[in-house]
Amino acid sequence: MNGILIADKPSDWTSQDVCAKLRGACSTRRIGHGGTLDPMATGVLPVFVGRATRAAEFSENAVKKYRAGVEFGITTDTQDTTGNILTKTSANISKDDILRVIPNFIGEIEQIPPMYSAIKIGGKKLYELARKGVEVERPARKITIYDISVGDDLSLDVTCSKGTYIRTLVNDIGAFLGCGAAMSSLRRLAAGDFDISEAHPLDEILSDPARYILPTDSIFKNYPSLSISGKALKRALNGNPFEAEIPDGKCRVYGENGDFLLLGSAEKGIVTTIKSFFEV
Repeated sequence: MNGILIADKPSDWTSQDVCAKLRGACSTRRIGHGGTLDPMATGVLPVFVGRATRAAEFSENAVKKYRAGVEFGITTDTQDTTGNILTKTSANISKDDILRVIPNFIGEIEQIPPMYSAIKIGGKKLYELARKGVEVERPARKITIYDISVGDDLSLDVTCSKGTYIRTLVNDIGAFLGCGAAMSSLRRLAAGDFDISEAHPLDEILSDPARYILPTDSIFKNYPSLSISGKALKRALNGNPFEAEIPDGKCRVYGENGDFLLLGSAEKGIVTTIKSFFEV
Protein backbone atom coordinates (compact mmCIF):
# COMPACT_ATOMS: atom_id res chain seq x y z
CA MET A 1 0.00 0.00 0.00
CA ASN A 2 1.33 3.43 -1.00
CA GLY A 3 -0.31 6.79 -0.42
CA ILE A 4 -1.47 9.32 2.15
CA LEU A 5 -4.07 8.96 4.90
CA ILE A 6 -5.49 12.16 6.37
CA ALA A 7 -6.38 11.33 9.96
CA ASP A 8 -8.36 13.49 12.32
CA LYS A 9 -6.08 12.81 15.27
CA PRO A 10 -7.98 12.07 18.47
CA SER A 11 -7.13 13.82 21.72
CA ASP A 12 -4.77 12.05 24.16
CA TRP A 13 -3.00 10.22 21.32
CA THR A 14 0.52 11.08 20.21
CA SER A 15 1.24 11.33 16.50
CA GLN A 16 3.43 8.24 16.88
CA ASP A 17 0.51 6.38 18.51
CA VAL A 18 -1.51 7.01 15.36
CA CYS A 19 1.32 5.75 13.14
CA ALA A 20 1.76 2.64 15.29
CA LYS A 21 -1.91 1.73 14.92
CA LEU A 22 -1.86 2.32 11.19
CA ARG A 23 1.25 0.17 10.71
CA GLY A 24 -0.79 -2.81 11.80
CA ALA A 25 -3.88 -1.86 9.81
CA CYS A 26 -1.85 -1.25 6.64
CA SER A 27 0.46 -4.26 7.17
CA THR A 28 3.60 -2.22 6.60
CA ARG A 29 6.34 -0.67 8.71
CA ARG A 30 6.91 2.15 6.21
CA ILE A 31 4.69 4.78 7.80
CA GLY A 32 5.43 8.32 8.95
CA HIS A 33 3.48 11.47 9.74
CA GLY A 34 3.69 14.98 8.38
CA GLY A 35 4.22 17.05 11.52
CA THR A 36 3.83 16.27 15.22
CA LEU A 37 0.71 17.24 17.15
CA ASP A 38 0.69 17.45 20.95
CA PRO A 39 -1.33 14.69 22.66
CA MET A 40 -4.11 17.13 23.65
CA ALA A 41 -4.45 18.36 20.06
CA THR A 42 -6.85 17.04 17.43
CA GLY A 43 -7.18 17.58 13.71
CA VAL A 44 -5.31 17.15 10.46
CA LEU A 45 -2.49 14.61 10.65
CA PRO A 46 -1.23 13.46 7.23
CA VAL A 47 0.13 9.92 7.49
CA PHE A 48 2.39 8.67 4.70
CA VAL A 49 2.34 4.98 3.79
CA GLY A 50 4.90 2.94 1.84
CA ARG A 51 6.75 4.77 -0.92
CA ALA A 52 4.78 7.91 -0.04
CA THR A 53 6.92 8.34 3.10
CA ARG A 54 9.36 10.11 0.79
CA ALA A 55 6.84 12.97 0.64
CA ALA A 56 6.49 13.41 4.42
CA GLU A 57 9.12 16.16 4.53
CA PHE A 58 6.98 18.37 2.29
CA SER A 59 4.14 18.17 4.81
CA GLU A 60 6.45 18.76 7.76
CA ASN A 61 7.72 21.97 6.17
CA ALA A 62 4.32 23.18 4.98
CA VAL A 63 2.29 26.08 6.36
CA LYS A 64 -0.13 24.97 9.10
CA LYS A 65 -3.40 26.42 10.39
CA TYR A 66 -4.69 25.91 13.94
CA ARG A 67 -7.60 26.89 16.15
CA ALA A 68 -6.58 27.38 19.76
CA GLY A 69 -8.86 27.75 22.77
CA VAL A 70 -7.48 30.15 25.35
CA GLU A 71 -7.96 30.56 29.09
CA PHE A 72 -6.88 34.02 30.15
CA GLY A 73 -5.72 34.81 33.68
CA ILE A 74 -3.50 31.78 34.28
CA THR A 75 -0.05 30.52 33.39
CA THR A 76 1.10 26.91 33.66
CA ASP A 77 4.37 25.01 33.47
CA THR A 78 3.31 23.40 30.17
CA GLN A 79 1.75 26.59 28.73
CA ASP A 80 -1.55 24.72 28.36
CA THR A 81 -4.31 23.75 30.77
CA THR A 82 -2.95 20.21 31.25
CA GLY A 83 -0.09 21.58 33.33
CA ASN A 84 0.36 22.83 36.86
CA ILE A 85 -0.89 26.37 37.46
CA LEU A 86 1.95 28.79 38.16
CA THR A 87 0.01 32.06 38.41
CA LYS A 88 -3.65 32.96 38.56
CA THR A 89 -5.28 36.37 38.36
CA SER A 90 -8.58 37.94 37.41
CA ALA A 91 -8.77 38.72 33.71
CA ASN A 92 -11.48 40.62 31.89
CA ILE A 93 -10.14 40.37 28.36
CA SER A 94 -12.24 41.40 25.37
CA LYS A 95 -11.91 40.56 21.70
CA ASP A 96 -10.83 44.15 21.05
CA ASP A 97 -8.06 43.82 23.65
CA ILE A 98 -6.63 40.84 21.78
CA LEU A 99 -7.00 42.47 18.37
CA ARG A 100 -4.97 45.44 19.59
CA VAL A 101 -1.96 43.29 20.49
CA ILE A 102 -2.13 40.80 17.59
CA PRO A 103 -0.04 42.99 15.20
CA ASN A 104 2.94 42.47 17.53
CA PHE A 105 2.88 38.75 16.71
CA ILE A 106 2.46 38.86 12.92
CA GLY A 107 5.37 38.24 10.57
CA GLU A 108 8.78 36.74 11.32
CA ILE A 109 9.21 36.67 15.08
CA GLU A 110 11.43 34.94 17.61
CA GLN A 111 9.94 32.31 19.89
CA ILE A 112 11.55 30.54 22.84
CA PRO A 113 10.51 26.85 22.74
CA PRO A 114 8.71 25.59 25.84
CA MET A 115 10.44 23.30 28.33
CA TYR A 116 7.72 20.71 27.71
CA SER A 117 8.82 19.93 24.13
CA ALA A 118 10.78 17.21 22.35
CA ILE A 119 13.60 19.55 21.37
CA LYS A 120 17.00 18.26 22.46
CA ILE A 121 19.59 20.37 24.26
CA GLY A 122 22.82 18.69 25.29
CA GLY A 123 21.43 15.37 24.08
CA LYS A 124 18.45 15.53 26.45
CA LYS A 125 14.83 16.12 25.45
CA LEU A 126 13.51 19.22 27.14
CA TYR A 127 10.39 17.52 28.46
CA GLU A 128 12.54 14.89 30.19
CA LEU A 129 14.40 17.67 32.01
CA ALA A 130 11.17 19.53 32.79
CA ARG A 131 9.67 16.44 34.44
CA LYS A 132 12.67 16.41 36.78
CA GLY A 133 12.09 20.05 37.67
CA VAL A 134 15.08 21.22 35.65
CA GLU A 135 14.84 24.32 33.46
CA VAL A 136 17.56 25.19 30.99
CA GLU A 137 18.16 28.18 28.76
CA ARG A 138 16.66 27.70 25.30
CA PRO A 139 17.80 29.74 22.30
CA ALA A 140 15.03 31.64 20.54
CA ARG A 141 14.03 30.36 17.11
CA LYS A 142 12.71 32.35 14.17
CA ILE A 143 9.20 31.42 13.08
CA THR A 144 6.63 33.11 10.86
CA ILE A 145 3.05 33.91 11.84
CA TYR A 146 1.14 34.69 8.66
CA ASP A 147 -2.23 35.48 10.19
CA ILE A 148 -4.15 35.45 13.49
CA SER A 149 -7.90 35.94 13.71
CA VAL A 150 -9.93 36.10 16.92
CA GLY A 151 -13.25 34.33 17.43
CA ASP A 152 -16.16 35.66 19.48
CA ASP A 153 -15.24 33.04 22.10
CA LEU A 154 -11.69 34.52 22.12
CA SER A 155 -10.26 31.48 20.36
CA LEU A 156 -7.36 32.12 17.99
CA ASP A 157 -7.09 30.91 14.39
CA VAL A 158 -3.38 30.91 13.58
CA THR A 159 -1.68 30.37 10.22
CA CYS A 160 2.02 29.76 10.77
CA SER A 161 5.29 28.20 9.67
CA LYS A 162 6.90 24.95 10.70
CA GLY A 163 8.29 24.97 14.24
CA THR A 164 5.65 27.25 15.76
CA TYR A 165 4.47 26.34 19.24
CA ILE A 166 0.89 27.58 19.50
CA ARG A 167 0.82 27.22 23.29
CA THR A 168 3.92 29.41 23.50
CA LEU A 169 2.23 31.96 21.23
CA VAL A 170 -0.81 31.92 23.56
CA ASN A 171 1.48 32.28 26.59
CA ASP A 172 3.28 35.21 25.01
CA ILE A 173 0.04 36.97 24.04
CA GLY A 174 -1.17 36.54 27.63
CA ALA A 175 2.09 38.03 28.92
CA PHE A 176 1.74 40.97 26.53
CA LEU A 177 -1.79 41.58 27.84
CA GLY A 178 -0.45 41.47 31.40
CA CYS A 179 -2.81 38.76 32.65
CA GLY A 180 -1.24 35.51 31.47
CA ALA A 181 -2.88 32.87 29.29
CA ALA A 182 -2.79 29.13 28.72
CA MET A 183 -3.96 27.13 25.74
CA SER A 184 -7.11 25.15 26.60
CA SER A 185 -7.55 23.27 23.31
CA LEU A 186 -5.88 22.91 19.93
CA ARG A 187 -7.19 21.72 16.60
CA ARG A 188 -5.15 21.64 13.41
CA LEU A 189 -7.37 22.88 10.61
CA ALA A 190 -4.89 22.48 7.75
CA ALA A 191 -1.44 21.14 6.92
CA GLY A 192 -0.26 22.47 3.59
CA ASP A 193 -3.01 21.81 1.05
CA PHE A 194 -4.77 19.21 3.22
CA ASP A 195 -7.57 20.67 5.33
CA ILE A 196 -9.97 19.37 7.94
CA SER A 197 -12.66 18.60 5.35
CA GLU A 198 -10.40 15.81 4.04
CA ALA A 199 -9.64 14.31 7.45
CA HIS A 200 -11.35 11.16 8.73
CA PRO A 201 -11.74 9.80 12.27
CA LEU A 202 -9.01 7.33 13.11
CA ASP A 203 -11.49 4.54 13.87
CA GLU A 204 -12.92 4.81 10.34
CA ILE A 205 -9.48 4.70 8.74
CA LEU A 206 -8.43 1.71 10.84
CA SER A 207 -11.48 -0.24 9.72
CA ASP A 208 -10.57 0.06 6.02
CA PRO A 209 -7.37 2.04 5.19
CA ALA A 210 -7.64 1.30 1.46
CA ARG A 211 -10.94 3.17 1.32
CA TYR A 212 -9.40 6.40 2.60
CA ILE A 213 -5.90 6.39 1.14
CA LEU A 214 -5.05 9.21 -1.25
CA PRO A 215 -2.48 8.91 -4.05
CA THR A 216 0.99 10.20 -3.24
CA ASP A 217 0.77 12.99 -5.79
CA SER A 218 -2.20 14.54 -3.97
CA ILE A 219 0.22 16.45 -1.76
CA PHE A 220 1.44 18.24 -4.90
CA LYS A 221 -2.03 18.74 -6.42
CA ASN A 222 -1.59 22.48 -6.92
CA TYR A 223 1.49 22.09 -9.14
CA PRO A 224 1.13 21.71 -12.93
CA SER A 225 1.52 18.21 -14.37
CA LEU A 226 3.73 16.88 -17.14
CA SER A 227 3.70 13.51 -18.94
CA ILE A 228 6.92 12.23 -20.47
CA SER A 229 8.02 9.35 -22.66
CA GLY A 230 10.94 8.21 -24.79
CA LYS A 231 14.29 9.85 -24.12
CA ALA A 232 12.91 12.17 -21.44
CA LEU A 233 11.41 9.22 -19.55
CA LYS A 234 14.65 7.26 -19.73
CA ARG A 235 16.64 10.22 -18.43
CA ALA A 236 14.16 10.84 -15.60
CA LEU A 237 14.28 7.21 -14.48
CA ASN A 238 18.06 7.48 -14.31
CA GLY A 239 17.87 10.66 -12.23
CA ASN A 240 19.07 12.93 -15.01
CA PRO A 241 17.63 16.31 -16.15
CA PHE A 242 15.42 16.21 -19.22
CA GLU A 243 13.89 18.68 -21.66
CA ALA A 244 10.20 19.59 -21.49
CA GLU A 245 7.92 22.42 -22.52
CA ILE A 246 6.55 23.62 -19.20
CA PRO A 247 6.66 26.95 -17.35
CA ASP A 248 9.40 27.47 -14.78
CA GLY A 249 8.64 26.18 -11.30
CA LYS A 250 7.76 22.94 -9.55
CA CYS A 251 5.78 20.31 -11.42
CA ARG A 252 4.38 16.79 -11.14
CA VAL A 253 5.90 14.37 -13.64
CA TYR A 254 4.12 11.23 -14.91
CA GLY A 255 5.09 8.33 -17.15
CA GLU A 256 3.30 7.08 -20.24
CA ASN A 257 0.94 4.87 -18.22
CA GLY A 258 -0.01 7.70 -15.87
CA ASP A 259 2.19 6.58 -12.98
CA PHE A 260 3.44 9.42 -10.79
CA LEU A 261 7.21 9.50 -11.13
CA LEU A 262 8.58 12.55 -9.40
CA LEU A 263 8.33 16.12 -8.23
CA GLY A 264 10.44 18.20 -10.54
CA SER A 265 11.75 21.73 -10.90
CA ALA A 266 11.57 23.30 -14.35
CA GLU A 267 13.83 26.12 -15.48
CA LYS A 268 14.19 27.31 -19.08
CA GLY A 269 12.85 24.07 -20.52
CA ILE A 270 14.98 21.76 -18.36
CA VAL A 271 13.40 19.68 -15.58
CA THR A 272 15.47 18.33 -12.69
CA THR A 273 14.28 15.94 -10.02
CA ILE A 274 13.49 17.25 -6.55
CA LYS A 275 12.23 13.90 -5.24
CA SER A 276 11.43 10.65 -7.06
CA PHE A 277 8.57 8.32 -6.14
CA PHE A 278 8.84 5.46 -8.62
CA GLU A 279 9.92 2.00 -7.50
CA VAL A 280 13.56 1.19 -8.22
